[in-house]
Amino acid sequence: MSFSKNIILFSTLTLSPTAFAATGESEWGGEAELGLVTTSGNTETTTANFKGKLKNEREQWHHLFTLATLHSSNKESNTAERYLLTAKSDYKINDVSYAFGRFSFEDDRFSGFEYRATETLGYGRHIIREETLKFDVEGGPGVRQSKPEVGSSDSEGIFYLSGNLKWNVSETSVFTQDLFSEIGEDATITKSVTALKTQINGDLAMKATYTIKQTSEVPVGVEKTDTETAVTLVYSF
Repeated sequence: MSFSKNIILFSTLTLSPTAFAATGESEWGGEAELGLVTTSGNTETTTANFKGKLKNEREQWHHLFTLATLHSSNKESNTAERYLLTAKSDYKINDVSYAFGRFSFEDDRFSGFEYRATETLGYGRHIIREETLKFDVEGGPGVRQSKPEVGSSDSEGIFYLSGNLKWNVSETSVFTQDLFSEIGEDATITKSVTALKTQINGDLAMKATYTIKQTSEVPVGVEKTDTETAVTLVYSF
């Protein structure tokens, strides 16, 4: 199945007009992050990053859109440039389970690939749903398209797994741990994001994040492991 057909299929199933139909109450919210990042692995620089998050809550649907960018340059050239876009829709089945559709597109100029995109459909479950502690797990089949800088594009089936933990440590501090893996025949990509967000005043907070990304198979000259340590200011709306 082609890249364009996969996007159309995903949009039809999860981002169709019925998902945004004006049934019941609708609530919008989001966050914007800006800060400094120290990277190691394929790029070793100090740079600036931006992350934006937009979410929509409805009676049966939960929609989440995120955009993350990283850019750095020295006196000679760009040393890091990455764009990551994700869109995810959850459909509530009952109080503890939901169906989901997820799309991601990554353009990392220093990864050895022009782009990587995935489309996934699956099932999620709320394992822990307490006032201060929440833990969800998800899984499902999908398709990943990869276009290396040298060579032709490739498409492969994957199985997506993720776990998401949120712990309200105090009234002003929130700890999160997000882990996901895309298991494919050609490559397995695993990413861990550990974060602590502390409220400063009103809608403004400070957030410290540590990210590890492991790719089992990479082009020649590209490292398999990337890490990021980030400290950002977060504005919630």
